[in-house]
Amino acid sequence: MKEQTRWKCRSTTAALAVLAALASPAGLLYAQSTEELAKAAQNPVASMISLPFQNNTNFGYGPEDDIQNVLNIQPVWPFSLGPNWNLISRTILPVVYQPDLPDVEGDFGLGDLNPTLFLSPAKPGKLIWGVGPTINLPTATADVLGTGKWSGGVAAVALTMPGRWVLGALLNQQWSFAGDEDRRDVNLMVLQYFVNYNFAGGWYLTSAPLNTANWAAASGDVWTVPVGGGFGKIIPGKPPLNVTLQAYYHVVKPDHLPAADWTLRFQVQLMFPKE
Repeated sequence: MKEQTRWKCRSTTAALAVLAALASPAGLLYAQSTEELAKAAQNPVASMISLPFQNNTNFGYGPEDDIQNVLNIQPVWPFSLGPNWNLISRTILPVVYQPDLPDVEGDFGLGDLNPTLFLSPAKPGKLIWGVGPTINLPTATADVLGTGKWSGGVAAVALTMPGRWVLGALLNQQWSFAGDEDRRDVNLMVLQYFVNYNFAGGWYLTSAPLNTANWAAASGDVWTVPVGGGFGKIIPGKPPLNVTLQAYYHVVKPDHLPAADWTLRFQVQLMFPKE
């Protein structure tokens, strides 16, 4: 009888330990299904720490049809501002290989650092949104790798998740306000819409092109419009991984400024619980 009682106590203690683990942020993350993790990975203002490494290889770049490569390191860190609001920090640090251009020597190194903050409801409804400031810091290790300007502006994101879909758009607009007076002013908009369809087992289809408008350029050089998409997979583990492969053809690109014909994007995103 005493042995049976001891066994029940051990079982109860083990059950409570499991429940406690699942109640913790780490347990909640790792207990989520791959479908839930996929939707969290596709939400720019999800309350989840993550570290994406996004590599963009640009083919047919410039007049000599060279290859340019940009590796974006993009840590995401959410902060709780109480029961009603979250502050999501998203930072982009580019590592750039820039090929030679006519009269411009190429280089390899760091580009400009771009931190963005999103204020977002902690308990969103069907429409998930965030808005906040964005800034560009002239941290490039060579002139050809950055703008040479301090720039700032506003960023906003809105999305919804009906059924297996994740649909939304992210807008970023910046203007230069300081920096090298000999460099061109910055007046740049980036519009990224994203369409994701999630299957069972963590697989999904995705399209998330980066449409840019350089308002400071001549009329034929303003827009870059890529079209394409790819697929992704959530790989369970501690931490889980989100892996995607996408390809985009630039149906509109600048006439007189260096640009690529198409882009191959490969991303590995590490997802961590919020402690």
